[in-house]
Amino acid sequence: MYLSNEMALSFPSKSANESFARVSVAAFAAQVDPTVEELAEIKTIVSEAVTNAVVHGYRETSGVVHIKAKLYTDSFASKIVITVKDSGTGIKDIKQALEPCFTTGSDDRAGMGFTIMQSFTDKFRISSSEGKGTTVLMEKTIVRRS
Repeated sequence: MYLSNEMALSFPSKSANESFARVSVAAFAAQVDPTVEELAEIKTIVSEAVTNAVVHGYRETSGVVHIKAKLYTDSFASKIVITVKDSGTGIKDIKQALEPCFTTGSDDRAGMGFTIMQSFTDKFRISSSEGKGTTVLMEKTIVRRS
């Protein structure tokens, strides 16, 4: 596969910007003709990652959320690689954070964000340092239909 296109976004850590991020990445991904279901999954993983950065990464403060998306293609498939990064509080225990229903947020949070991201991607990786932030990398393959 070769890199066919890429994009980058940076925006303030405001909840209102979650929908902007979601539709921006979906519009970028649309150029490889994903199914409606694949596009919905891309929107969902971006939404979950950005929400985590805003709600958990920056908590009581504000900062900047960075998104990079890259498209790789060949004659059989395309792959979108999405990275969402914050410079917020970081995650103390990644293994615990990956447990379904675990949350450091308020009672209205389900704690399913990472679980959803993992289930809708082919590859999922998270790196984090306390006080320095978190980076989530997600890959999804889109098979060409003839």
